[in-house]
Amino acid sequence: MSFADLNLIPELQRAVADEGYSEPTPIQAKAIPAVLERRDIMGCAQTGTGKTAGFTLPMLQLLAPYANTSPSPARHPVRALVLTPTRELAAQVFDSVKTYGKFLKLRSTVVYGGTDMQPQTKTLREGVDILVATPGRLLDHVQQKSVALGQVEILVMDEADRMLDMGFLPDIRRILALLPTQRQSLLFSATFSEEIKKLANQMLHSPMLIEVARRNAPADLVKHQVYETPALRKRAVLANLIRSRDMKQVLVFLRMKRDCNKLARELLRDGINATAIHSDRTQAEREQALADFKEGRSTVLVATDIAARGIDIEELPYVINYELPYTPEDYVHRIGRTGRAGMPGEAISLVCPDEMRLLADIEKLLKRAIPRQSVEEGAADREAEREYERSQERRPRREERNAEPRIAAPAPAMAAAPSPVAAHKPRPQLAADGFDFSKPYEPASNPSAATNASPVPQRQRLNRPQAALLGGSVSRDKK
Repeated sequence: MSFADLNLIPELQRAVADEGYSEPTPIQAKAIPAVLERRDIMGCAQTGTGKTAGFTLPMLQLLAPYANTSPSPARHPVRALVLTPTRELAAQVFDSVKTYGKFLKLRSTVVYGGTDMQPQTKTLREGVDILVATPGRLLDHVQQKSVALGQVEILVMDEADRMLDMGFLPDIRRILALLPTQRQSLLFSATFSEEIKKLANQMLHSPMLIEVARRNAPADLVKHQVYETPALRKRAVLANLIRSRDMKQVLVFLRMKRDCNKLARELLRDGINATAIHSDRTQAEREQALADFKEGRSTVLVATDIAARGIDIEELPYVINYELPYTPEDYVHRIGRTGRAGMPGEAISLVCPDEMRLLADIEKLLKRAIPRQSVEEGAADREAEREYERSQERRPRREERNAEPRIAAPAPAMAAAPSPVAAHKPRPQLAADGFDFSKPYEPASNPSAATNASPVPQRQRLNRPQAALLGGSVSRDKK
């Protein structure tokens, strides 16, 4: 089957041919005809199998009759809305819309958080036919009245399960309330949970389920491996794997954002060029990190599960799970970054004893056991790892690096002539027992002399007047 057999218009066939594609993938072969029939769709396929083009191509064909070159915003209302959970996935879908729709006079744009709203507002007010957005930023524009959704004909929710995991369900319901009830709705995702099916039953009308692979299944071309290692040795094992196997492009996943930054800094200190990408970084920083990784300026890209969706890198050879995800479905999305478009890939997981339960859940989801391999068996050069650990022991500790430099004790000074101030020092006022009144807090200069001196008789206590409690004075002899 070719794209011509799918009844695509010549403009779309030409755009597909320019990208070098001749045959549709299974998800595309089933989804494109159904979408062209204006059916509501629930599409499930393995990640990296072209499901983005599975809804982009028919969506463009359905909107082709509205294509025009008029500068009036009224001629370009939002007719198609695509919702994505992350900025990276939104940018990826927008690139597909521009690539396949380059021969159609349709306006499109993308809006997401982390960037200035003013340029986005200006573009929206000029009119767009296709809008790709993240839920939060879309509601920001709705509140500012810079976009209207009353004429939307096609709604696409990509990676709907991730949107629910990220807590976007209230935002999604607010957006659905702004859309016309008579519309075509499409849900595409690599995984479908029972919660997603409940949402689909509420928003879809007699949906058609398209499932070209077993639900929640990873790509078949990915080779899975597990390296059992203690948690404290994971970084040493990771660095040794990268060096011994000469890995040039590695995507490493962790759970927490702060751990991503820490691991990237430690790899840089180990001589491995690494950068981090997560939701706390600005959009410019995320785009720069992704560009450096794609162009080979960075060997390792450390990312979180949120950033896993939307990272589309051609021929990515390695994905390493530095920490296993808490949700087994996230493992499928992580390793889905490799083994894409028919290219083989390798997924490596560094598993400590505390993560064995998570590994069991993943194997239960995959319905197969992942081959385990110890560090001794998996490392190509054990002696290189030992040398690496010895170099880490030789590295000065942070406390030593930050400690104040020690100052040597000063050499004894030469005897100097008495200064004029010392020459005019006043004579000490000594008591009979040797006490110096000029130095009341210092002991006597010659304790031995004070000890040998004859004792001074105690003076008799004088009868002095003593103040009474109620005033007046009274002498001691009158008590």
